Amino acid sequence: MILVTGGAGFIGSNFVVDWVGHTGEPVVNLDLLTYAGNLQNLDSLQGNPAHIFVQGDIGDRQLVADLLKQHRPRAVLNFAAESHVDRSIHGPDAFVQTNVLGTFNLLESVREYWSQLNETERGEFRFLHVSTDEVYGSLAPQAPAFTETNRYEPNSPYSATKAASDHLVRAYHHTYGLPVLTTNCSNNYGPYHFPEKLIPLMIVNALDGKSLPVYGDGRQIRDWLYVKDHCSAIRRVLEAGLPGEVYNVGGWNEKANIDIVNTVCSLLDELRPREDGQSYAGQITYVTDRPGHDRRYAIDAGKIERELGWKPAETFETGIRKTVQWYLSNQDWVANVRSGSYREWLETNYAARQT
Repeated sequence: MILVTGGAGFIGSNFVVDWVGHTGEPVVNLDLLTYAGNLQNLDSLQGNPAHIFVQGDIGDRQLVADLLKQHRPRAVLNFAAESHVDRSIHGPDAFVQTNVLGTFNLLESVREYWSQLNETERGEFRFLHVSTDEVYGSLAPQAPAFTETNRYEPNSPYSATKAASDHLVRAYHHTYGLPVLTTNCSNNYGPYHFPEKLIPLMIVNALDGKSLPVYGDGRQIRDWLYVKDHCSAIRRVLEAGLPGEVYNVGGWNEKANIDIVNTVCSLLDELRPREDGQSYAGQITYVTDRPGHDRRYAIDAGKIERELGWKPAETFETGIRKTVQWYLSNQDWVANVRSGSYREWLETNYAARQT
């Protein structure tokens, strides 16, 4: 049995579904179901006794303690986080509450549980914390990619709170001996991605005939990781990672944002052509950049390949095609997540940006 937090969100739900499918090992899935948490992501597990869903907050120590006592998991995997940079700029409070205080309270609950296990169980237990490459800050154009030894230089409220949570996890290993593992991943994409992020936003806006807003000059560079590859990396780290170690997980795919948008448009031109025969690229609009926008991220995923034998299975070309096809085939899911609150968010974030 494992306990997963944030398992109804984008990466967490993909992980839970893949975990049950690959291992069959039961999962207790704790998620607060905020705007990005969606039980529809877990529809394929309905009625499956290997999946136990609990709605709740990682900061609720009594709830977490009860779940740990009842189910006695051999590992806790923490996906729970506020994760969108733009939202952190408009409302940083929630990011401090979830990413910092929530992680702290979760660590305290897990530490108490772990300390009461017998010696063998303590040695086998793991706490795996899922983090981001954004904690490392921004890279110059020709700088080498981030390794696990890069110093932390977070530049947004989101990345600063994730950096704080990483430091807490590290401290609980060095101070208390809690057997922790940390993964820092690059930009994920794939099925069930909430359509406030770049790739799904471009897909749904394109199909709606709306503008495709690109920040600044669109030359910000990110490394792109297909979410299913991320899931397989986490399974491997949990299986063979050394306690106290950090593993960077990337796709070896550095791409500029505008190139991503043009790729999405080309795939839609092929798979769902516009009725007027024009390219979706004609809907691209450049808008005012967001404050403090980091110019480049890049992940060196060499350590996890050398030490654990993991590397991504998907190229960007195969992964992005699968992603666009998934959104075209799951329009009901898209319609259901685009609620009134989502539309209000788009208005808040994009309406005032000059083209």
